[in-house]
Amino acid sequence: MPSTERTLLAVLMPAMLATVIASDMVNLMLPSIGAEFGASEAELAWVVTGFLLMFSIGIPFYGRVSDRVSLRRLFVFALLMYAAGSLICALAPDLLVLVLGRIVMGAGAAAIPVLSIIAITRLLPEGRRGMGIGVASAAAGVGTAAGPALGGGLGQFLGWPALFWLMLVVALALLPAALRVLPDEAPAGSGRFDLPGGILLGLGAGLVLFGITQAQVAGFTAPSSWGSLVVAVVAISLFWWRNVRVAQPFVPLTLFTNRVYRTAVVVAFLAMIVNLGGLVFVPLLLVDVNGLSPGAGALVMIPAGIAVAVLSPLIGRMSDRVGTRPLVLTGLGLMGVFALFLATFTGGTSVIPSGAGILGLSVGFILVMTPIISAAAGALPPDQVGVGLGILQGAQFLGAGTGPALFGVLVTARQLSGAGAVNPLYPGREGAAFSDAFLAMAVVVILTLAAALRMRPTATTATTAESGIRA
Repeated sequence: MPSTERTLLAVLMPAMLATVIASDMVNLMLPSIGAEFGASEAELAWVVTGFLLMFSIGIPFYGRVSDRVSLRRLFVFALLMYAAGSLICALAPDLLVLVLGRIVMGAGAAAIPVLSIIAITRLLPEGRRGMGIGVASAAAGVGTAAGPALGGGLGQFLGWPALFWLMLVVALALLPAALRVLPDEAPAGSGRFDLPGGILLGLGAGLVLFGITQAQVAGFTAPSSWGSLVVAVVAISLFWWRNVRVAQPFVPLTLFTNRVYRTAVVVAFLAMIVNLGGLVFVPLLLVDVNGLSPGAGALVMIPAGIAVAVLSPLIGRMSDRVGTRPLVLTGLGLMGVFALFLATFTGGTSVIPSGAGILGLSVGFILVMTPIISAAAGALPPDQVGVGLGILQGAQFLGAGTGPALFGVLVTARQLSGAGAVNPLYPGREGAAFSDAFLAMAVVVILTLAAALRMRPTATTATTAESGIRA
């Protein structure tokens, strides 16, 4: 790999790592923050929700703006926002200021994943894009595994403000490297920027995530949940109405006439529902059924994070050589098999089946996502890569919020019913609700497979995507 490519990835990897860690590093420290500020659980939830809301709103915006503004300027702006938010959080005298800081952090962090993938697709040769995306995915895998552990460990010994001082140092350290490595040339995009359309899309996405988050706390019958979802539907409907009537919409309609891209968005959304469902409910199973402490439950998840980190670059290289469709179908097959494995073998006293199940689920997921992002980027014309990847990652993020909420409602309902597991091979009644949730994940995987089978280049995209997708 040329030194310029290594330097680029050396900037993008730690930025991606810091972003993923920041999303959930405070989760284990919420009780300490609540005790210090005298906050209730509902108030503390905003420390997480504020970050996630800005993340969901910001992703499509940064993707769209990247088609008009240079990567260097956007990346530096995002790092400065991230650093400012970290500083506000570190010095926060009360919960309100802490939530404000998390919102500012989220506004900066939203840019990092989408701009990293855009930088890889624009700056790396076509034959090495998959490898670059795999490296970025590896950083995300490490961050997913390290976030709770780092937050709990560092926060316990040095206090929760130390988490934000660390993120501040990381952001400031990345600034000179980003200025040196990323290009300052603006893309050749022209025309008006449809700000009202972008606001409607961001409002809809944010309210969907907020409604789902509230459903996890208070249930879908709570006004804050269903009310947010109703307004979200209205906002998204207005966005679509505007999008089909303005000459230069926020999201070009031609994106969704591209079958490869359209299929990639659906697959990313559904696969993320299953992946996050597994990442949330396997630890809950370990605590509720196997009696582990939250810390010990997190340790069982570490092999899955390590496997993702090690395999992601290799899978990226494979996608450059063998194409997208074989890897996506193999990955979905693995996800389905291990979802069924979790639904069948996690009812005993051993934690090994749970660890093996989430390991297989995670490896299957990275087999899906690494090549599908590369395929989506390769199927789009250069002037639509930014907005296209922004929408794709926004769909992935919404899947991350949707999965735990939907499966959480299922688990709660099954626990209240006291019924046995639907899966006849599941032993006993303890943990039967979790078995049903994993079985539902397998059903979602089947739906995702049905969508992925349609991933074939159309006549208009076959030329641009020929080397990236071999159906």
